[in-house]
Amino acid sequence: MSVKNAFYAQSGGVTAVINASACGVIETARQHPDKIGKVYAGRNGIIGALTENLIDTSQESAEAIAALRHTPSGAFGSCRYKMKSLEDNKHEYQRLIEVFKAHDIGYFFYNGGGDSADTCYKVSQLSDAMGFPVQAIHIPKTVDNDLPITDNCPGFGSVAKYIAVSALEASYDVRSMAATSTKVFVIEVMGRHAGWIAAAGGLIEDEGIPVVILFPEVEFDQEAFLAKCRQKVEEFGYVTVVVSEGTHWPDGKFLAEQGTRDSFGHAQLGGAAPVVANMIKEKLGYKFHWAVADYLQRAARHLASKTDVEQAYAMGKAGVEFALAGENSIMPAIVRTSNSPYAWEVGKAPLSEVANVEKMMPMDFISEDGFGITAACKEYLLPLIQGEDYPPYENGMPKYVTLKNVAVEKKLGAFEV
Repeated sequence: MSVKNAFYAQSGGVTAVINASACGVIETARQHPDKIGKVYAGRNGIIGALTENLIDTSQESAEAIAALRHTPSGAFGSCRYKMKSLEDNKHEYQRLIEVFKAHDIGYFFYNGGGDSADTCYKVSQLSDAMGFPVQAIHIPKTVDNDLPITDNCPGFGSVAKYIAVSALEASYDVRSMAATSTKVFVIEVMGRHAGWIAAAGGLIEDEGIPVVILFPEVEFDQEAFLAKCRQKVEEFGYVTVVVSEGTHWPDGKFLAEQGTRDSFGHAQLGGAAPVVANMIKEKLGYKFHWAVADYLQRAARHLASKTDVEQAYAMGKAGVEFALAGENSIMPAIVRTSNSPYAWEVGKAPLSEVANVEKMMPMDFISEDGFGITAACKEYLLPLIQGEDYPPYENGMPKYVTLKNVAVEKKLGAFEV
């Protein structure tokens, strides 16, 4: 087998552990210099490939690459850019081939969620459709935990841990003030169509905290919701409400919908928490506080799940190993083999079965009243938040790495995206 270079890119919303996957890709590739030459990273995701804006990771020391494992966000820059079909946007695919040919790239590792899997699948078809051999491997990542086939997605375990811990701590605060002040705390979490992150907030129930959860999978029933909140406050003196950004009315309209769309055509959401909090104030008269976890939940590397970090690294490592074994158009997957004790192994999923498929929460994970989680859901979630993997600290602050990100010399003309 001749030596080929590899291209790696990060896509979509970044996470606390996506760089751990990058670390797994780059370190594993460096162990096989007889098959993989250099690993080029795309500056700002797939856009870096289209614009020939490549980063030479070989210019980074082994220590810097290793430090990616404990550094949050996307070290090479990410993007939200979904390539259209080959038929509708042939010039972009032709450009990819030109860039890959110019830089002798034979391996493509795309680290992202559902839209990234779709892009990776399309690139994997380049060999057949356009006669250029590229082995395309999708490295799973998404805090939404909505990729199919894999038991869970790297990035989710750390978000789940952050939300569970933050909701617990805030609930203790509310409990201490409930007699004379705030009785309701509302925290909004990510999750447009799948309520996995919101479900993690339900883990505080086992700590004695009254909690009400609003899932995207359950149509919002205002009357039932307010009755549940009233019941909890009358029983406990306070309640914590965990609301997914994707919570919607029976007609499908999101509680937080702004009437605008993002670059993928998704409705832009902006504030389910204040909608719910004000509803409680107007209908029940309770004093409230609300918060939106937003970037905090996906950037919190200081509270990452050790399980999540290990799985993120393993997916990057496995992606390279699969490519070296001749695999194409696949995604490494996490296969749970036991709940107690928790055990997992690496599997693989064909991209044809991953692209454009969303995994929702099973309904048997949601309590019968629609406002909580079941024992089966807790059994699924708890192993994913286990263990701490603190970054090193210096002068009281986590010591994260910023790479040099040395640019590769361009060989082609400019390209507009």
